[in-house]
Amino acid sequence: MAIATIQVIEGNPHLRSLLGWHLQQSGYRVHQSADIVRAREAYQTHQPNLVVLDAQLPGSNSLEFCQWIVQQGNSYLLMLSARDTEADIVAGLKAGADDYLTKPFGMREFLARVEALARRLNRLSAPASLNYGSLYIDLVQRRVRYRDEYIDLTPQEFSLLYVLTQVSGKPLSRSDLLQRAWPDAIDNPRTVDTHILSLRKKIEADPRQPSIIQTVRNVGYRFNVDRLVTDADLPGQSRSELRSMATAASVPGSTSAM
Repeated sequence: MAIATIQVIEGNPHLRSLLGWHLQQSGYRVHQSADIVRAREAYQTHQPNLVVLDAQLPGSNSLEFCQWIVQQGNSYLLMLSARDTEADIVAGLKAGADDYLTKPFGMREFLARVEALARRLNRLSAPASLNYGSLYIDLVQRRVRYRDEYIDLTPQEFSLLYVLTQVSGKPLSRSDLLQRAWPDAIDNPRTVDTHILSLRKKIEADPRQPSIIQTVRNVGYRFNVDRLVTDADLPGQSRSELRSMATAASVPGSTSAM
């Protein structure tokens, strides 16, 4: 499932912070806003996949803002409200909300509602493949091709590579990767290092000097999109040929034809 960007627009600072924290812990990218003015600016900047909107923001008309979000055509919307009458719920849904949750609510129910909307988002927008120049990732068959050679990845290696590609080249910490790429809870961050090393051996021309999956000191790892774009413009050596040249270049006194 692709990682959704969520904008939380909530007037209560304690609830806003609590919702944001739980969403981040669940692996979502989160932006928070306290009022409609800042929310509109943040929406246009971040283009969230999902908006969580407080229906009783002070000094504003949340229903009108809900309609404005619908007009943008980019996001699902979950409305939160202390009003629980049938008329209020109908008004919120008619204004464009995809779901309506009345306050007070439990955090497990809130996260379940968000997850349900995220699944709808992925069914509509999830691509069948990712193409990064010389690297092609088939999300349906869960296969990876680099410089016209298919690479045999384990399911965990595939998940790790996929998560790294989803953050636009930003570094992810080991704890982030454990949370997002592993199906079960694991506490040992060195597990990530082991799988990164294995992945590098399969897709890097020189795993000892990785250029695709880079180490970011004191942070974690990042996926180097720029390297792949540049690589796509190079003459069409296969991955094995590139690796042979890299190996030869690392041996003292050796030469390699270019």
